[in-house]
Amino acid sequence: MNQSRSKTEIKGGAHSPRQHDSAHKHVTGSADYIDDMPEPAGTLHGYLGLTDRAHARIVSLDLDAVRQAPGVVVVLTGADVPGVNDISPTGRNDEPVLATREVLFHGQPVFAVIAQTRDAARRAARLAVIEYEDLPHITDVREATAAAYPFVTDPLKLERGDIEGGLAAAPLRLKGEMRIGGQDHFYLEGHIALAIPGEDDEVTVWSSTQHPSEVQHMVAHALGTVSNAVTVHIRRMGGGFGGKETQSNQFAAIAAIAAKKLNRAVKIRPDRDDDMIITGKRHDFVVDYDVGYDESGKIHAVDAAFAARCGFSSDLSGPVTDRALFHADNCYFYQDVRLVSKPMMTNTVSNTAFRGFGGPQGMLGGERIIEEVAYALDRDPLEIRRANFYGGSGRDVTPYHQTVEDNVIGQIVDELEASSDYQARRAEIIAFNQDSPVIRRGIALTPVKFGISFTATWYNQAGALVHVYQDGSIHLNHGGTEMGQGLNTKVAQVLADEFQVDLDTIRITATTTGKVPNTSATAASSGTDLNGMAAANAAEQIKARLVAFASEKYSVPPEQVVFEPNHVRVGNELMAFGDFIKQAYLARIQLSAAGFYKTPGIHWNRETGKGRPFYYFAYGAAVSEVSVDTLTGEYQVDRVDVLHDAGRSLNPALDIGQIEGAFIQGMGWLTTEELWWDDKGRLRTHAPSTYKIPLASDRPRIFNVRLAEWSENREPTIRRSKAVGEPPFMLPISVLEALGMATASIADYRISPQLDAPATPERVLMAVERLKAMAADAPPPAAD
Repeated sequence: MNQSRSKTEIKGGAHSPRQHDSAHKHVTGSADYIDDMPEPAGTLHGYLGLTDRAHARIVSLDLDAVRQAPGVVVVLTGADVPGVNDISPTGRNDEPVLATREVLFHGQPVFAVIAQTRDAARRAARLAVIEYEDLPHITDVREATAAAYPFVTDPLKLERGDIEGGLAAAPLRLKGEMRIGGQDHFYLEGHIALAIPGEDDEVTVWSSTQHPSEVQHMVAHALGTVSNAVTVHIRRMGGGFGGKETQSNQFAAIAAIAAKKLNRAVKIRPDRDDDMIITGKRHDFVVDYDVGYDESGKIHAVDAAFAARCGFSSDLSGPVTDRALFHADNCYFYQDVRLVSKPMMTNTVSNTAFRGFGGPQGMLGGERIIEEVAYALDRDPLEIRRANFYGGSGRDVTPYHQTVEDNVIGQIVDELEASSDYQARRAEIIAFNQDSPVIRRGIALTPVKFGISFTATWYNQAGALVHVYQDGSIHLNHGGTEMGQGLNTKVAQVLADEFQVDLDTIRITATTTGKVPNTSATAASSGTDLNGMAAANAAEQIKARLVAFASEKYSVPPEQVVFEPNHVRVGNELMAFGDFIKQAYLARIQLSAAGFYKTPGIHWNRETGKGRPFYYFAYGAAVSEVSVDTLTGEYQVDRVDVLHDAGRSLNPALDIGQIEGAFIQGMGWLTTEELWWDDKGRLRTHAPSTYKIPLASDRPRIFNVRLAEWSENREPTIRRSKAVGEPPFMLPISVLEALGMATASIADYRISPQLDAPATPERVLMAVERLKAMAADAPPPAAD
């Protein structure tokens, strides 16, 4: 399609730093979320009744007091589910809407109260009398393994080369383990659903979800109807981070069941404590590794197992633990490698998607291996990283047999090392630590290589619906969901670029299954890649019709019909875009199109552990500097420098914002956010008072973030951009390893600090004391 740019530019097209389309509404509080919507007359409110055991049989369930409580209209149990009492996203039938005979984690919902007010429902839910037969419970991964607990889904093995031979032949060898903690999503807007009954079997659901089509299917499944009876809407979420990819199903299903049973609108919204208790988290892992390497620091062989606390059901644990293995190599080539997942069942809430989807845990395990080799050889970890980077032919194949064709990590690291003055700062920090009795400092530079695409290949598709109205205004609807990341703004920028009109010409409407069907979750960092291309495809269809119309009407060749900023040039005549569209309307030209896109060239065979699961890789690197008080374990992040590869950025302002937010969230995961279950299997960190997300005061004192402006995606993605939602989340691994360096200074860097995550001040202090004791017992270093 012919398109040119005149000296006049459109306002807000692709590659321009445009603000988020709802930014002013977020700031002023005028952005409408589901709980802000006017409620239909007679709306009822739901609340969930939770169990008080980690593992037990339900002997009796007495709900008489609940039913008789003021304002209660009905109480629902699993027996009241008219369809199938299951909301498992994988179809394994292992996740009931409401538990019936057996309790599998503390806080599992067993009934729902529907009342005149939310307060009445919440108070009534506390009145149930439940008799249990207690059963043994396990919350820890190691204990689950020892007790031969089952896997919640089939494990994966990635293997290449001769692992036994590689380990045996390596000059040096080390073994170890690392514990990696989970994380709560802590979205600002909690889970919520509003169901409005319709005619026959129809129901409309407003759900705070990243996956409207899955909510549609799960509600239909629970109601015992078909998908076309259920319409799901979502305008925006107050954060998601993966926590609303599958976890919305339960709330939407219960609201819909109640709405259809009572023929009244029903809203359900748990409070923050219950939301944290009954919804899944980031998986925590225990990584066991056996590594062969040589005196130069080059890794010859890696044999590693990644055991994950998955919870009571499968949820998304299969693909999450798969992706952990896909990223255990990070930027490094392993000659001989075997990686195995162990998705362990535990008596905890079923863990789920979280930004990075297992990739951060796998990458952190791989970076621990690099650190261990560096400390064993008394070398700067950056030297070991460089020695193991993917290179040319013979050193460019991943453990899952995909060739790394777009490797720019060397250029990224070189540029960041120079711009951050890493070497001089590291030397200065080592000198400082020699003379500082209490405060110790550390610095680390870590890289990121993150694969972009759903590993479930069929999810790599998207649709969009575009209408051009006769006055030239444009309506855009697509299958992605807006959770604050700026997806709608970016897709609208793509459409503005296609039609060469100002961004304010385009109106984005709520995502709805009634306009774009069979949508994929807004996840895997693919929202803009998929939906942007679908919107562009719709625009191309409409433009093709417009060009054919103008060519015939004005008797000019098609190449002389050109879309220019807010105008269309036909031959030598320049018309305002709106005037041109009016002519097309009067000529009965179709001004609407459904666009579609599917990612090309990707494939994956899980049985063989081989394929090309990722369309491309996004890269980045960060340098972090910290100061640690060795008397208390407290620390602060002094400076962070980031260089990130977003390809040819669609919106540099939004992309930098995503990088900054991802870094702080990832830093929280690795430093302060600790999930803790007591010996009764109760989650005790279930509120802002007990669970510490980063504060504004925790941000780096100096925070420099840049995009790699020279980068351009080698694959034909939307305007050659790269995804930026998840890859930056792993950049703060540099913070954890800088804390490790500061701690290791206690023993003159001769002993690996082996910090588990999160590296809370308590863990840092314990590591300091451990290294002090080990240094006192260790022989002095040999003279040069």
